[in-house]
Amino acid sequence: MGMPDGVKETLSVWRGLLPSLWRLALVLFWISGATEAQTAADTKPTVYIWQTGPWGRCMGSECGPGGSQSRAVWCAHSEGWTTLHTNCDQAERPENQQSCFRVCDWHKDLYDWQLGAWNQCVPVSMRSTGAVQRPAVCTHGEEGIQTREVGCVQKVDGVPAEDVAICEYFEPKPRLEQACLIPCPRDCVVSQFTPWTSCSKTCGTGLQNRVRFVLAPPMFGGSACPNLTEFQTCQPGPCAGPESLYSLRVGSWGPCSVPLPRMARQTPTLSQGKDVAVPRRLRKGREGKKGKEAKEGSEVPTPRQPRLSKEERMKRKEGRKGRQAAKEGRRKNKERVKERVRERARARGRVKDPETKELIKNKRNRNRQNRQGGKFWDLQVGYQTREVTCVHRSGNPDALSLCSQESLPVTYQACVLTKDCEVSDWTDWSPCSKDCYELNGPTGERTRTRRVHLFPVGGGAECPILEEKEPCTPQGEGVPPCIVYNWKTTEWTECRVDMLLSQQDRRRGNLTGLCGGGVQNREVYCVQATSADPASSALKSKEASRPVDGDLCLSPPPNTTQLCHIPCPVECDVSSWSAWGPCTFENCLDTAAKKGFKLRKRRIVNEPTGGTGSCPHLVEAIPCDEPSCYDWLLVKLEKCIPDNERECGPGTQIPQVQCVNSDGEYVDRQLCRDAILPMPVVCEVPCPKDCVLSPWTSWSLCSHTCSGKNTEGRQMRARSVLAYNAGEGVVQCPNSIALQEVRSCNDHPCTVYHWQTGPWGQCIEDTSVPPANSTGAGVGVRGGDSSCSVGMQTRKVICVRVNVGQVPPKKCPESIRPETVRPCLLPCKRDCIVTPYSDWSACPATCKAGGNTKRKQNRKRIIIQLPANGGQECPEVLTQERDCEAPSVCLGYRWKTHKWRRCQLVPWSVRQDSPGAVETCGPGLQARAVSCWKQDGGQADMGACLKFASSMPSLTQPCQFPCQDDCQLTAWSKFSSCTQDCVGVKTRKRMLVGKSKKRDQCKNNQVYPLSEIQYCPCNKYNAQPVGNWSDCILPEGGRVEGQLGMKVQGDIKECGQGYRYQAMVCYDQDNRLVETSRCNSHGYIEEACIIPCPSDCKLSEWSNWSRCSKSCGSGVKVRSKWLREKPYNGGRPCPKLDHVNQVYEVVPCLSDCGQYVWVAEPWSVWKVSNVDLKENCGEGVQTRKVRCMQNTIDGPSDPVEDYLCDPEEMPLGARDSQLPCPEDCVLSDWGVWSRCSLPCNKISTRERTANPIRQPGEGKLCPNTTVTEPCSLNSNCYHYSYNITDWSTCQLSERAVCGSGIKTRMLDCVRSDGKSVDLKFCEELGLDRKWQMNTSCVVECPVNCQLSDWSPWSECTQTCGLAGKLWRRRTVLQVPQGDGRPCPFRGNSGSLAPSDPATNGDTAPGQSASLR
Repeated sequence: MGMPDGVKETLSVWRGLLPSLWRLALVLFWISGATEAQTAADTKPTVYIWQTGPWGRCMGSECGPGGSQSRAVWCAHSEGWTTLHTNCDQAERPENQQSCFRVCDWHKDLYDWQLGAWNQCVPVSMRSTGAVQRPAVCTHGEEGIQTREVGCVQKVDGVPAEDVAICEYFEPKPRLEQACLIPCPRDCVVSQFTPWTSCSKTCGTGLQNRVRFVLAPPMFGGSACPNLTEFQTCQPGPCAGPESLYSLRVGSWGPCSVPLPRMARQTPTLSQGKDVAVPRRLRKGREGKKGKEAKEGSEVPTPRQPRLSKEERMKRKEGRKGRQAAKEGRRKNKERVKERVRERARARGRVKDPETKELIKNKRNRNRQNRQGGKFWDLQVGYQTREVTCVHRSGNPDALSLCSQESLPVTYQACVLTKDCEVSDWTDWSPCSKDCYELNGPTGERTRTRRVHLFPVGGGAECPILEEKEPCTPQGEGVPPCIVYNWKTTEWTECRVDMLLSQQDRRRGNLTGLCGGGVQNREVYCVQATSADPASSALKSKEASRPVDGDLCLSPPPNTTQLCHIPCPVECDVSSWSAWGPCTFENCLDTAAKKGFKLRKRRIVNEPTGGTGSCPHLVEAIPCDEPSCYDWLLVKLEKCIPDNERECGPGTQIPQVQCVNSDGEYVDRQLCRDAILPMPVVCEVPCPKDCVLSPWTSWSLCSHTCSGKNTEGRQMRARSVLAYNAGEGVVQCPNSIALQEVRSCNDHPCTVYHWQTGPWGQCIEDTSVPPANSTGAGVGVRGGDSSCSVGMQTRKVICVRVNVGQVPPKKCPESIRPETVRPCLLPCKRDCIVTPYSDWSACPATCKAGGNTKRKQNRKRIIIQLPANGGQECPEVLTQERDCEAPSVCLGYRWKTHKWRRCQLVPWSVRQDSPGAVETCGPGLQARAVSCWKQDGGQADMGACLKFASSMPSLTQPCQFPCQDDCQLTAWSKFSSCTQDCVGVKTRKRMLVGKSKKRDQCKNNQVYPLSEIQYCPCNKYNAQPVGNWSDCILPEGGRVEGQLGMKVQGDIKECGQGYRYQAMVCYDQDNRLVETSRCNSHGYIEEACIIPCPSDCKLSEWSNWSRCSKSCGSGVKVRSKWLREKPYNGGRPCPKLDHVNQVYEVVPCLSDCGQYVWVAEPWSVWKVSNVDLKENCGEGVQTRKVRCMQNTIDGPSDPVEDYLCDPEEMPLGARDSQLPCPEDCVLSDWGVWSRCSLPCNKISTRERTANPIRQPGEGKLCPNTTVTEPCSLNSNCYHYSYNITDWSTCQLSERAVCGSGIKTRMLDCVRSDGKSVDLKFCEELGLDRKWQMNTSCVVECPVNCQLSDWSPWSECTQTCGLAGKLWRRRTVLQVPQGDGRPCPFRGNSGSLAPSDPATNGDTAPGQSASLR
């Protein structure tokens, strides 16, 4: 098939475009590659970078803004080493100065940190950038972070300061964030539902409800409480007819009223002079009227009675006749009973037996006490009524007969009349509890009480407070002064640095030899003051007083911890060795021995601690021959004078000499009379056509310090040709070999000897010296013991050959032998001093819970002075313990209940109109008496039971007076015992009494059951956890042992394995809340937990010090540490780190400008460019090698890199000059330029000179021998001034952690062009040096926070329910200082104890054990 024409045209177009597109792709690819190559070249890392030190102290003439501060700026290679500034890009050089606010000490009163409030605790998971999944189950809360704002402000108006560094100058910036804990959500806890109420209707469909209560509300976002009320429909049964249109409305109970006396009910007359209002309803009932209800004067409204039919009225009339007959019968029975009572009373009157009388009297008293309510209660049984009406559905009241009368509510009931509490008057104040006088001491206390005459009943007002207390002070002249108690302290313990070390430092192994800041402790105890003046009893008195209870000392106790300082040993620092001296006699006064030594010496730069005994040897000796004590020193040679008074040719130079001793000091010339005097030196004054040679150079350094079999010391010197000779017959130039000379040096053997000393031994008694105070007591304080006698110390001194060992003493010079014996002071002996034993501690209260366990009491004594220097040791036993005496039986109290009194009915006048009411029977109320008794049987006061016994039993209870037609039954028997739990049953029974046994309605077991069956209790209880887990609580007691078995004082154990607790509730098999003891003995759930130990900030070791940033003058050197591990769990914080987590230490350094010098070799032979074969003169070039060498005391030694020497001072390595022709004047090399006069100005000049060595021939002249040039500032003339650096950081000893240190600064001599030069330029000008180079400083010690032990747990604030709380506290004994571990955020510990049935505690700050 052929293609369509359109497709063919499209393909042809693409074929034409393909080559062009391909070329375009190649071009783009090349451009891309070139760009990447260029980018790679641009991103190549720089080899040299600028480094900066920290900003120095703000300097300025005045306080406040306008100061300036500087910092060191140096160039460093990317690998870390320092290099020249010229290697770095000057355009990118950081600023080394900036303006600042100069802080002065008085600014501390003007500025302070302003701390904002902590913000809300935010979960860590919400702050992290990654998606951190929150735990599904919360166990102990969620970790969070809370932040705050911190600013430096002025104290007066709170305006922000110009610079935050103002506040940082006095105090480090407070932390901006802290860890926090978000408690786990606590869901709402509710009780079980109550039983369903009765149905609102007796037939048809009604409603019933049940409720439950909140036991613990929701907290911390827990689930809300569920619905507390439930409704459901109920159907007691179908209604017989259609549903009634009427319903009963029951009113509330009226107030409790007193039944009127019988006389008042019969005659409404005045009684005891007062009007008595008799209710109409009572009169109506008594008079038999049946009219309308009289509402006026009635106490309780009477419900409207239904209209009765004729038959009902006849039945009621017959009932009234029957009741009147029964009433008449009862009246006659009462008269017969009264007659029998009177007969018994007459019989009692005839009894003459006194014992019988006493028994009757006691019984009468008991009956009086046990009468209704007893003497502490005024119990009166009254009645109260309520109104019952029939209401139509529309809400209108109607006749009661229209409502169903099968179950009309009761309209009356018995009640107890309300009586308020009655108390007696206050008793007199008790005597003051304090029976002594103390001016500023605490006051005593006195109390007064009142008793309860009548307790409240019937909801009356509660009793007021029964006891009052007030402070008091005893008055009167005969009051003795109080015993005064004061604090005393033991000696401070030895200063210890190891307690300040971080975890990292303790792991470094060797902890001996620590010095600097430390901590020392002491014990504080309370004693009775020995005099009336408390101030006279010094804390440090060594009088051993008996310790007493610390609560008796009222003043704040002295500190038990303080910072101290152990002086750091100063290491012996010695100088370099001097050059070997000449061969001298060992003793210049005795030269007969012919034995000599060459000596070299070094000196002590700084005095070490404890004297120079720890310094290395300072003198070394080499045996030599031909010694001499004095010798001639060649000072210089005079000018060469030709012989025979000619102008040129051979001559002599007269030496100038001086007599010196072996130390190079000038002495009298007579002492050198035996020495060989230097002879005149032969010399040559060149004639115009003679060869001219330069003077000899100085002898080079000796190639070896000594000579041996294979080594020999050599020195060399050289000279050069200044002008060649002309033809024959004149002095010829020597060959090249003759231009150099070599000689032997240091030809002494390589056998070096020195005296070596051992350490000084122990100071022992020197019997040759009488003791200074052998009879003195010699009681001294630690660190300042007085001396008692003079002793002596010895040490070993031996002669040592270097690299060999000990040799005989005669090999070493006897004159410099160190001493082997020296005197010393013997410290006094000091015995141990302990206090007497304290009194025995009190035995615990005998009536405390668990009093049957064996109790202990103890006493202790305290060491107040430790033995030293061989004094008497301390006793091993410092505490004693013994058993307490057997505890007595605890006195307990209990309530005793008496017999219930007769059942008291509601008055008949109130009940008589109620349907079915009978005058002599019905519901009522009965009362009983309650008394307080001791557990051992005796009667006690009521107040004792109110305090110590359980709740008071009820005083009243409902009762039923059985009617004749009622079914009468006995009381229920006790339940039978259970034969088996959970599946067994228990029963109880009762019986019908009297005629009730024959009545059919009483035999209905559903209405009157004669037995009850209950399942036996099941011991399978179910425990349910409630609320959050507590914090992890560590077991009681014990301080932690530090690393490496070291006791860390005050470091309370805060980590390790502990236990956490969760409250629980206990349910039985019916899901009812019961006592938690049914589920377990303690009422909470317990599980092990771990508190992670604090980890301190860990840094690397210090790096090596960098090289001084300047090779001449003052610079800086730097070392650094970097972060290895951040602190956590309350560990020591890190020092202030930079952005790369490093901390730097920068100190000034001073480089000797002469430590590196340029050394030039002699000039080479002239190379003449325009050669005159006959004359060998004209223009030429000389070259020489110039090297940078390290300078030593003996001169330049080893070559070093050229950049270490000053490039401006580098000598020329080549020179162009005119080689003199024969008969030309030959000059010496130019001398040094003279100094310009100061101050520099263009008027003054400087010059240099040269001396003519060969005089010119006839007709020729010598050129100028003096060259002059003007002095130009910073070109050839300079001004000089001193420059003082900033103070370094406080430098401590390598073995110190904190404490006293030294700050140093450097003095630099600076040229007017800014270049640092050698100090000699400033010293030669005599400039004033008024600065102090060293000063003492203090580095704050890192003292960890120290806490006291936990106090005992408090009593639970509740005895039941879910709102109780326990707490315990501890105090801060030592606040943290420096970089010490901070105090824990929580200081209190809240916990809960199991109550009945459950207990709860709110989480207090600190450890909490929330046990509900």
